Amino acid sequence: MELDQLRYFLRVAQRGSFTKAADELGVSQPALSRSIQKLEEELGQPVIERHPRHVTLTEAGALLQSRAQQIFTILDDTKAEITDDGISGRVRVGAIPTIAPYFLPKLLQQFATKFPKATVLVQENTTDNLLKSLTQGEIDLAILAIPVPAKYLEVEELFEEELLLVLPLEHPLVEQEKIKIADIEPYRFVLLDEAHCLSDNVVSYCRQRSFHPVAVERTSQLTMVQELVSLSHGISMIPDMARQVDQSNRRVYRSLSGKKPTRKVAFAWNPYRFQSRLVKAFRAHLLKFAK
Repeated sequence: MELDQLRYFLRVAQRGSFTKAADELGVSQPALSRSIQKLEEELGQPVIERHPRHVTLTEAGALLQSRAQQIFTILDDTKAEITDDGISGRVRVGAIPTIAPYFLPKLLQQFATKFPKATVLVQENTTDNLLKSLTQGEIDLAILAIPVPAKYLEVEELFEEELLLVLPLEHPLVEQEKIKIADIEPYRFVLLDEAHCLSDNVVSYCRQRSFHPVAVERTSQLTMVQELVSLSHGISMIPDMARQVDQSNRRVYRSLSGKKPTRKVAFAWNPYRFQSRLVKAFRAHLLKFAK
C-alpha cells in the first residue's frame, strides 16, 4: 500500500467522483481508477461502490478513509514539528463569512509585517464546515461566533460586538430618537440563510423579547443583505465590524435602546493536533489584535 494510493483514494472519497478527483489531482481518470483497483486487489475487497454519476464508500472504504486521514495527519504533524523554526511555514486560518472580510485584512497585514517569511492560508466557510476542518486537521484555527457546537476543541473568546439595526434611508424609524425592540416588530426582515449563525443571533434576540422576525428574503452574503435593505426590501441587523467598513450612503445604522443585540467572537483550535511555534505566535497576535 503506497501513500499515493491512499492520497488518491481520499480525494475520490472526499469528492464522491473519479472525474472531479482526477481533475484536482492532475492525473488521468483511467490512471486514478487503476490506482484504486490495485488498492482494492491488495485489500481483497472493494472500498468504493461505483454508481452512474457518483461513488460511495463501502464499509471497508469508510474504515480505510478514517485510517488514511490519521496517517496523513501524523505525517503532516511530524514534518511540521521537525521543520518548526517559529518564523517560517504556514498558518491555515478559517473564518465565517460574516467575520472574514471585515476582521482578517488588517490582522493579516500586521502579522505579515511581523512574520514576513510566513504564509497564511485563509478558508472562508460556515461554522459547521470550519469545525469539521478543525477536527480533520485541515486548518489550524477558526475564527467564529460562539457558542461553538463541537466537542474536543479549545475555544477562547476574543470580543463581544453589537449588532446594529440597518434601515433604508426613507424608513420611518430613521428619524426616531430612540428605537426600541417593539418598534421594529411590525417590519419585515432580510436575513442570511440558515447556514449562517448570525441569523441565529438575530432570531434568538427577537424571540427572547417575545416576537419572531418575519424574513421576507434570505441570502448567503452579508453585503447582499445590506443592498436589499437599501432597496427597501426589509430591515436587518448587522455586526458593527461590517458597519465600520461600509462606505455606502444609501442606508442608516442605528443602535437599539435597552439591552442591545450582540454576538461573541472567538477562535477555536484542535488541541490534539501539533501546534507549531508559528501557529502559537499567530494565536498570540490574534488575541492582542482583538483587544
